[in-house]
Amino acid sequence: MIRLTAVSRVFHMGDQDVRALGGVDLEIESGEYVSIMGPSGSGKSTLLNIIGLLDQPDSGRYELDGEDVTGLSETEQARVRREKIGFVFQSFHLVPRLTAAENIELPLILEGIAPAERKLRVNEALLGFDLGDRAAHRPAELSGGQRQRVAIARATILRPTALLADEPTGNLDHRIGAEVMTLLEGLHEAGTTLIVVTHDRELGARALRHIAMRDGEIVADEK
Repeated sequence: MIRLTAVSRVFHMGDQDVRALGGVDLEIESGEYVSIMGPSGSGKSTLLNIIGLLDQPDSGRYELDGEDVTGLSETEQARVRREKIGFVFQSFHLVPRLTAAENIELPLILEGIAPAERKLRVNEALLGFDLGDRAAHRPAELSGGQRQRVAIARATILRPTALLADEPTGNLDHRIGAEVMTLLEGLHEAGTTLIVVTHDRELGARALRHIAMRDGEIVADEK
């Protein structure tokens, strides 16, 4: 479970302070499908980054599965991310020089998984995400939809309990975007907590719980 209590985040830009989050309280139960919506600058990506331990709040408390993770060191944050959180981004963030299979395998290598187990899990992922015939292709040789499928396979190869998606269809056309969302929703149906940040109302409406943000605050939270 995710629990944020009075979480605030301020960015210092020159001689100005910009409040990205202002005392946010939020609870997300394990297995939920949540969309976080709002205009640019509303704080939704900052909130997602804090949930994903890519950023830390200036004040407040963050508990993940009952553990206070607010002030963890960078090493401890990396451990929790590896064990519990997967990320999917609008720009894919694949390593250009690695093949699809190698990109998917990368988290397993960093985790110290044995080669035989890595090969088995990567092959399962390639087949499961319909990438079997693209295993040896580098990102530049893949379509946008294929690159996002590789990114999702990489994000879930360590079997995280939560998957965080920041504008996951932003660089895709409507048809391919719908296919990617169906793929993400299939992971949710299998038990993964799915949190999607988007400014697209149609996309956000697909979730089972809708959170709206404005000016660093949650202004609506509906199931």
